[in-house]
Amino acid sequence: MIEIISNPDKKIWEHFVYNHPRGNIFQTPEMADVYKNTKNHFPLTLAAIDSRSDEMTALVTAVRIHQFSGPLGLFTSRSIITGGPLYHDNPKGHESVRLLMEQYDAIAGRSALYTEIRNLWDTKNFPVPRDYTYEEHLNYLVDLSAGEEKLWKNLSQSRRHGITKSRKKGVTIEEISSEHEVETLYLLLKETYNKVHHPLADKSFFNSVYMHLISKNRGKIFFARHENRSIGVSIFLVYKNTVYAWYRGSLQEYSKLFPNDLLVWHTLQWGSMNTYSIFDFMGAGKPDQKYGVRDFKRQFGGSLVNYGRYKKIHSPIKYWIAQRFLTVYKHMGNYF
Repeated sequence: MIEIISNPDKKIWEHFVYNHPRGNIFQTPEMADVYKNTKNHFPLTLAAIDSRSDEMTALVTAVRIHQFSGPLGLFTSRSIITGGPLYHDNPKGHESVRLLMEQYDAIAGRSALYTEIRNLWDTKNFPVPRDYTYEEHLNYLVDLSAGEEKLWKNLSQSRRHGITKSRKKGVTIEEISSEHEVETLYLLLKETYNKVHHPLADKSFFNSVYMHLISKNRGKIFFARHENRSIGVSIFLVYKNTVYAWYRGSLQEYSKLFPNDLLVWHTLQWGSMNTYSIFDFMGAGKPDQKYGVRDFKRQFGGSLVNYGRYKKIHSPIKYWIAQRFLTVYKHMGNYF
């Protein structure tokens, strides 16, 4: 008999994720701890347990995010599942994930407008979650095992030019040395995200990332510096054989120094040197929409994949109201 429980034993949870063929950093206990210690972020972890053997047969970790605090948060809430749910491709696994997601939907439907499952692998041969709609979404994966020389050759001419020019202009890459530098990191990201009218998590999120991931060697934070000033930053995570490109930002006034080019290249070098095999760009937009970031990522020589996403709207009326409210809010010059 399959039983669904919340907040499973962390050691069993960690063992399940690490030994699962599609286990990833976003389904780990450490990531749930990041969410737990972030303002307006509410993690939910459910596990399917075979009561006859006490074996964990499926797992999902989600995070409900409110763009605003208080009552308005209920009209701006969404639940995100990245790299999950995890289950095995056999009858027991399929039954486990069915029961798991039924329980998840019952809980999420009371507090989130919608759920989005962000796939990190090809799910076309796996059962589609009930009442979820598939949406195409692109990504680029770079083969780090090719070695630094091949990685350099695979770059576009314009990216090699940017990296070379950045170095000649004196831009250097330095690893973050203390939690105090999170303030600088946040200001860099905030300028970038405001420029593209995209929401950015509260600063407490990045403090939590440093505490629960960076300090435990689950990732790195690199600054691009020029004349003793931080002009760009990148955050990437690592798990098993994969480097996940997560956050990146830079100051617009220093764009001619190509800090983003150098930051990505330095991360590729670091990943290859430390024997990781995959660099995951973590998204390149929808294929039918223009997306400048996709053009930038494409020029680093990765393979284009379309793993897509699944979406379920839990409250259609509230969702309709929220979409119109946020559209007006953005047009007023506010960044949510």
